[in-house]
Amino acid sequence: MQSELEKLKAGLDYCYDDPEVEALKNNAIINCRKYNSIDDLDKQKQYKFLKFMLGSVGEDVCIEKRFNCDNGKNIYIGSHFLANYNLTILDVVDVKIGNYVLIGPNTLITTVGHPISPKGRRNKIGTTAPITIGDDVWIGGNVTILPGVTIGNNVVIGAGAVVSKDIPDNSLAVGVPARVIKEIKNDLYGI
Repeated sequence: MQSELEKLKAGLDYCYDDPEVEALKNNAIINCRKYNSIDDLDKQKQYKFLKFMLGSVGEDVCIEKRFNCDNGKNIYIGSHFLANYNLTILDVVDVKIGNYVLIGPNTLITTVGHPISPKGRRNKIGTTAPITIGDDVWIGGNVTILPGVTIGNNVVIGAGAVVSKDIPDNSLAVGVPARVIKEIKNDLYGI
């Protein structure tokens, strides 16, 4: 029989109240507290701690305070990344972020959900799906990105959007739920 942690890692429904699962979150709480206590102007120390705390971090990565996550080791960030204030990433499973990504303040990226069934919620069941964000993406302020979403390359997500479905390359998406309203020219490659 699989443990709840093994179920989580296998992408199956799991009990989020399990001691092993809870230990991952508690470790993330401790690491986030340490990160958020680093001097706001000491970008080198912040960067060094992110390299320790997260799954992987490219070059020129900055996450402004406050930053919160559920694990940390399931977050993979490319190079030239900037996240503004109050970023929360609930990385129960993988969150992969490409290069040259900008994220506005008060953004939530969540790989975790819960059953619609009240019995499932009372049983403290969590569901998961990974998130992928491509290269050259700008996510506006107060955006929510829901489990299982893939955001393509050269995408802009308008402020306040709730992204519940995949967004294709070269798109501007806005609204609740987010929908593509315009194609964006990729002037890097003349597309």
